[in-house]
Amino acid sequence: MLTTPIIAVGDTQEHHSTGYPLHDNDSAVDAYVEVTQRPPEQPLFGRRILEWALTRHQDEPFIHLGDLLDLSCRNEARRVRDTFRTVRSPGAILPGNHDGLMFGIYGYDVLAAALDPGAAKWNRACRRGASPDDAGHRTGNEALTKRDFIAMYFEALTEGPRPLPGLQPPPASGERRVSWRDPRPSAYLSAIEAKVLDGHRYADSFLAQRLRLPRAPGATRGVVLIGLDTNQAGALVSTWDTLMGRSPGSQGHVHPDQLLAIEGWLDEAIRDGDIVVFAGHHNWRSLGLPTRTLLRSVMGRLDHPLVYLSAHTHSGFWAVHRELARRPLLELNVSSLSDWPIAYRRISFAYDEEARRLRVRGELMPSGDVPSATYADLLAAWERDTCARTGVPAEMIRELDLVTVKRQRESRGTLVEWLLLAVGPACETCEQPLFDHANAYLDAMLQVLLQGDAIVKSNMTGVQFPKAPLPSWCGPRTFPDCANGLIAEKPGDYQANVTLFRRKAELIETFNGFLDRLDQPEVKAYMTCRAVVAAKIDFDATDEGNTDDRSEDKRRAEQFFRIEASVGME
Repeated sequence: MLTTPIIAVGDTQEHHSTGYPLHDNDSAVDAYVEVTQRPPEQPLFGRRILEWALTRHQDEPFIHLGDLLDLSCRNEARRVRDTFRTVRSPGAILPGNHDGLMFGIYGYDVLAAALDPGAAKWNRACRRGASPDDAGHRTGNEALTKRDFIAMYFEALTEGPRPLPGLQPPPASGERRVSWRDPRPSAYLSAIEAKVLDGHRYADSFLAQRLRLPRAPGATRGVVLIGLDTNQAGALVSTWDTLMGRSPGSQGHVHPDQLLAIEGWLDEAIRDGDIVVFAGHHNWRSLGLPTRTLLRSVMGRLDHPLVYLSAHTHSGFWAVHRELARRPLLELNVSSLSDWPIAYRRISFAYDEEARRLRVRGELMPSGDVPSATYADLLAAWERDTCARTGVPAEMIRELDLVTVKRQRESRGTLVEWLLLAVGPACETCEQPLFDHANAYLDAMLQVLLQGDAIVKSNMTGVQFPKAPLPSWCGPRTFPDCANGLIAEKPGDYQANVTLFRRKAELIETFNGFLDRLDQPEVKAYMTCRAVVAAKIDFDATDEGNTDDRSEDKRRAEQFFRIEASVGME
């Protein structure tokens, strides 16, 4: 063995669901882009899945392979930052296409981008449904650009129980190169090369990271993981992708300036005889041809088998790539923590010097006494790890989630309605359907919170909640009374509908922040359980042709359930 295990997760996609509703993320879009609007349990409890996965392995370092956020809002970043404060193990986060690009999965409309150079639409979507007098949530800086994401990440790395020595966050504006390394020889995150840009070039910024994987006893070589930023999607790339009918975020790009910045790491690894493993958010075939060509050239300098870790697909697989070079490249693509199949990997490496083969063990997690071989096994492992710890009958949770998911799916708008709005004349009240659907979705979120409040009080003996803060307009009412009052309210006109949406959004956001203060194991397990079970129910309710290759048969064909593979030199 060369290394002890690390935990690899991806595609958390923490989602801000209470911003100003837009055509781009109206629930109608969910009819043909299935993961556009997830079950209400996901924006409420989804980050608990990430917390659960990482805290179950507190003695093992982790790598997050990108798409930590969804819309890329500051509010999303604040939530996950609070989540990581509960994790004691060292880790690193690679940027994904949702981490600093507008909506991540949506292409920039060339004309709309020209008419909206300040991305005001993006910023408005990140506001917390704020009323005109809510100055705290109606700033002009609610959206999180690629530069902002890198700066916030650096700030997080300099805080907490393991601050990185000497790392300085970049200034608020201006071009800046960062070249940092940890002086401690055993540091997990051992070096960073980054460049931040602002203005219309912000998406050309990059963040590359070098991880020194934990060495196994008796290991004859070290293993270095180079985490690439596959999201250098600047203005030119975005426009070209749009003209080619692609979302700017769907295809990955690594520019020569990033590869030049990591050359020193490769030189050191070659000198020291280390194995180099590469990682990036985009799966190999989603990288643009120029990027794959450049990477193959860089990899060709190494005299050992090649491995690439990725995410992005939300599906998970093993693959061997032989195009562009004779030497095979083994890829392990980890699954998503936001869409079924929800899973993560526990990865370690071994090397056969004589055969010159690198073995990758990627345990599919969570796991029972034997590795999961079906989706039913995987769900059972999650239920055993989470639902069984709640003290609540699992069947009760399934029934609640089944009703919630069914109601959410039935409340979607129609594509015809959405398209007519998009091409029709601009008028304020034309947005009434957006608020109708947004209010229905917020009602579902409130129902989930009400269910949780009742379940904790009746089934979790001894759990005491701190007093939840409520908006002042709730008056002396309790949360259940205030929430039920909003659900029952019937707005009479467009403005009343907007006002009602804002109140629901404020109440949900206030209570959502309260959830992050809860640290009772049973409550954390309950929230994690509901998010996982709802994702599986939503997946089962989706036509197989609309699951983005996530069907069980397709996953089995691409070796999703496999836990080990090896690769040689030819």
